[in-house]
Amino acid sequence: MASATLDLDDRPAETLTGQGRLGACTGAVALVSLLAFETMAVAAAMPAVALALDGLQLYALAFGGMLATSILGMVLAGGWSDQGNLLRATATGLATFAAGLLMAGCADRMAWFVAGRIAQGLGSGMLEVALYVGMGQLVPTSLHPRLFALFSAAWVVPGLVGPLVAAGLVEHMGWRSVFLLAVAATPFAAGLLLRPFSRLPAPVAHGDRLARRYTRLPWAFLAATGALLMQGASVAGYGWESAMTATLGMIASLVSAWRLLPAGTLRARRGLPAVIALRGLLGAAFGTAEVFIPLYLTREMGWSLGRAGLALSVGAVLWSCGSAVQSRVASQRSRRCLLRVGFLAVAFGIAAVAACLGAAMPAWTFLVGWGVAGFGIGIGSPMLSVLTLGLSLAAHRGSRSAALQLSNSLCTSAALAMAGCLISLLGSSGAHGFMSVMALASALAMMGAVSVGRAHGAAFPSRERAC
Repeated sequence: MASATLDLDDRPAETLTGQGRLGACTGAVALVSLLAFETMAVAAAMPAVALALDGLQLYALAFGGMLATSILGMVLAGGWSDQGNLLRATATGLATFAAGLLMAGCADRMAWFVAGRIAQGLGSGMLEVALYVGMGQLVPTSLHPRLFALFSAAWVVPGLVGPLVAAGLVEHMGWRSVFLLAVAATPFAAGLLLRPFSRLPAPVAHGDRLARRYTRLPWAFLAATGALLMQGASVAGYGWESAMTATLGMIASLVSAWRLLPAGTLRARRGLPAVIALRGLLGAAFGTAEVFIPLYLTREMGWSLGRAGLALSVGAVLWSCGSAVQSRVASQRSRRCLLRVGFLAVAFGIAAVAACLGAAMPAWTFLVGWGVAGFGIGIGSPMLSVLTLGLSLAAHRGSRSAALQLSNSLCTSAALAMAGCLISLLGSSGAHGFMSVMALASALAMMGAVSVGRAHGAAFPSRERAC
């Protein structure tokens, strides 16, 4: 007997907003824009937060701690989504994310602020996976490149105005308003997304698969713990205690990654494992550089928060441009070449930023370098997302999307811990510490460029022309 349920990927490819998808796409764009604004605004406002709460030593932890707990949220949401509980994953993620924003916005000391960021990480991890899975089901496969291009485009306005708005809010209303206003915007995205997600059919999953997904939670907890240990060691100074803490954290992260990520990811085995590994390298390279750029510009170069935020805006806008470029490339050979170009652009763009930090060069050269890096990640990130969905069965998209984001969080958290150690060793005054962080980030992107060939064993989904 033929199934009465129409396969979502078999529907005619029209537009992203066709076939009753307008509300879901609007909600998805609203949520991505909210997450983008929070990311860009917090990055721009963090120097002021660290100064107000006397928490410069916890600066990297405020970012790395959020990434650490997002690991647990991703695995939890991935399992729920594969069980047909996408609505639960989305609603819980929204509530937890909003609670974290509220905690951070009301914090009276840096430790409480970091605790709020940790709660934000748990919620954002759930939302990233739920959004990938839900929209991946709603939108036909042929439109996935445009879907992820739309997600990147949703960063344009927050990326352009977010840092400047954050600087204005800090100046006129205080840094707390950056977090509390984001809380007020959360219900809008929730109202648009929850209803269409509740109507999606549950994917078919066998009992043994569900059992394996439940066993992933302890490993996700271990991964988050390991990431937090590495972050803690980076701010604890030097000595045998901090060295042992960092070693334990690294071991815990590697063991948990071996169990949580697809087999072969740690050695970038050809195909999907290499795609997952590349996403981690790309995100770690760009994310590590982005975290420390506003701190250097405000502390060492005397830039205002608004002017430093302009640098972040340039990177975000060029990110969207790079994503638009990749969405128009159809042939497999061209997409393979373009993916390597994306990694190289990130590597050389960050290297140019490092060169600007170490020499008295005009401000526009710094912006050009960071813009090149933004363009590169705009090319690479959506291409890796499209590959991941295209290489995953419908019943596995939740766990595979979680693995993609998990790789990004694990690698970025470890890179931030190493960056924190470099800053502690070389000092946060002067250019040497910051240049070493940029060199680390550039090296990670170059490693990805060298390894791109390992993803060639996976076929890039062809893009059909849409009306």
